[in-house]
Amino acid sequence: MEDIMSYHKLMMENHTMFSRKVFERLSDRCLSVGQPKVLEYLYFNDGAIQKDIAEACMIEPATVTSLLSRMEKGGLIKRKSRVGDKRYMCVYLTEIGRENSKISVETLSELEKIALSGFSEEERKRFVSFLERVNSNLKGKGGADI
Repeated sequence: MEDIMSYHKLMMENHTMFSRKVFERLSDRCLSVGQPKVLEYLYFNDGAIQKDIAEACMIEPATVTSLLSRMEKGGLIKRKSRVGDKRYMCVYLTEIGRENSKISVETLSELEKIALSGFSEEERKRFVSFLERVNSNLKGKGGADI
């Protein structure tokens, strides 16, 4: 039982510390919770529809709608109806949003390097593989009944 508790505690601590470091480094950007990961997603997928953003960022669709509304009011994004199908809203970065997304991506990459410093390339690959397996297990795709 102690191993499971230490695993849970370590996962929570790592997530909390990583999140804090992200917001410390992006504090001058005035971004709220959830915005850096949406900006990162849009950096690589500009023009994505809200449904895809919700799935990729693991955010409930209703939460994405309100998050995007705040981002639009803040001048980070603009939403436009998809050409040929007005039911879909495509989300695009504005110039300010593009600048913030670039800084977010750089910050996340820098923190990943810090977090994995001292790991060999092989250890990094194995670590990522283990995390992917944990993720798959928790999603119920690894044969584990949860």
